[in-house]
Amino acid sequence: MQVQALRIPEVKVVEPQVFGDERGFFMETWQGRNFADAGMDIDFVQDNRSRSSRGTLRGLHYQIEQPQGKLVSVVRGEVYDVAVDMRRSSPNFGNWVGLTLSEVNKLMLWVPPGFAHGFFVTSETADFEYKCSNYYAPEHERTVAWNDPDLNIDWPLLEGEVPQVSDKDAAGKLFRNADYYA
Repeated sequence: MQVQALRIPEVKVVEPQVFGDERGFFMETWQGRNFADAGMDIDFVQDNRSRSSRGTLRGLHYQIEQPQGKLVSVVRGEVYDVAVDMRRSSPNFGNWVGLTLSEVNKLMLWVPPGFAHGFFVTSETADFEYKCSNYYAPEHERTVAWNDPDLNIDWPLLEGEVPQVSDKDAAGKLFRNADYYA
């Protein structure tokens, strides 16, 4: 597997080795030893999967206590995935990185604890999977507005498109009013 740091170096793109032939393909999506060798020694405690339709935007979510690191991937379809640095002590505080993840490119993204995370579905549907380094704790979950003007995330929306969001995501706080990590 190949691991590459993005503009915010703690966020990493993981490109698994894919073995394919006329029958299909095989790839290893998680192997603790290989990830530890790449500097990501992570104990995952929970796996999640969601299916969303085109135009759905989920996020930007994080847990202020019991922060979760997430190894995210798309097994069907395509999304634009975003991580926002919520760590006040970071030189990248308030910055974001985004990347297209799809069943075709088979890339994975490591979003470490301390980041808000979200994605926008650009295909007809998308099956999104992620491994979490801590348990879901709804009492600690926070949401930053996906369209926060200070973050100015360049979501791949079509002209005039308004994404489908949950009530929780529609009520997300502006970044300047959000809870941050130290």
